[in-house]
Amino acid sequence: MKKIKHWIRRNFGFSQREVNAFLVLLTLLVLLTAAPFLFGKFYTSEENFSSASDRQLLDSLAAQLEAKQAERRSKYSVPTVALRPFNPNELTVEEWQAFGLPKYLAQRILNYRNKVGDLTYKAELGRIYGLPDSVFQRLHPYIQLPVERPSKYKRKEYAANQPNPNWSTERPPREKFILAPFNINTTDTTQLKQIRGIGSKLSARILKYRDNLGGFHSMAQVGEVYGLPPDVVDSLQKYTFVAKGYAPGQLNINTATADELKIHPYVSSNVARAIVAYREQHGRYERVEDVRQVRLVSAELYEKLKPYLALE
Repeated sequence: MKKIKHWIRRNFGFSQREVNAFLVLLTLLVLLTAAPFLFGKFYTSEENFSSASDRQLLDSLAAQLEAKQAERRSKYSVPTVALRPFNPNELTVEEWQAFGLPKYLAQRILNYRNKVGDLTYKAELGRIYGLPDSVFQRLHPYIQLPVERPSKYKRKEYAANQPNPNWSTERPPREKFILAPFNINTTDTTQLKQIRGIGSKLSARILKYRDNLGGFHSMAQVGEVYGLPPDVVDSLQKYTFVAKGYAPGQLNINTATADELKIHPYVSSNVARAIVAYREQHGRYERVEDVRQVRLVSAELYEKLKPYLALE
């Protein structure tokens, strides 16, 4: 049934409501037409006359359907008009109508030009919504535009764009930008973003990691920043440096709380609690190396933490 409805809508241009009404009426007419053969003995000549009237009504309905289909076919038809070469970027609504286009379609073309810009090649006109392909093919030979889409960087050859003979065609040499190395521990996001591959997010992430560390004591540490591509790490090591004699911020392992310790990127929550618990059980740390007595502080972790640990 869906296929029948779709066929009727496609060929006769009916709405869904009209299709339903047509099917109901057609069913009734079929029943009325078949009724005399099924129940002939109950019908009089008067009923035969009614059946003939029904057939006449069916013929009338079919004629209306054919007229509606013809109207639909002619909706987008182009009248026989004398065509001439034209630039679609210069035509008015009236001139498009003179070429056989309905007013609403002509206005749509002008709206497209106003919103998107001038048409740059022939096929672009064919992409206008609602323009039948048959109409476009008829206009195609007369369109004064390139057949193929121009290069993205090719300028339109309008008179306003023609070079002035009094202008110099030589471009001034571009000065090569040279980025001077800068201190990674004193830099800001603006300076970091001068390095290729570093935007607002990465620059802010680098500074946050630096501040949580207490400062970079080695350029190798920049590779620890989460999400930095290898080429960006290489650029950071090329264009930034750690000043000689720089002393990073210190963590006082004799006074720091677990919450203060775990802010450091190298210290997990468990390690922070273990350092504090050891201090509470055994008293103050007398030497920085004593932190190695904490079971969770491995030799590798100690070497990383050592530049940041202090007793006072």
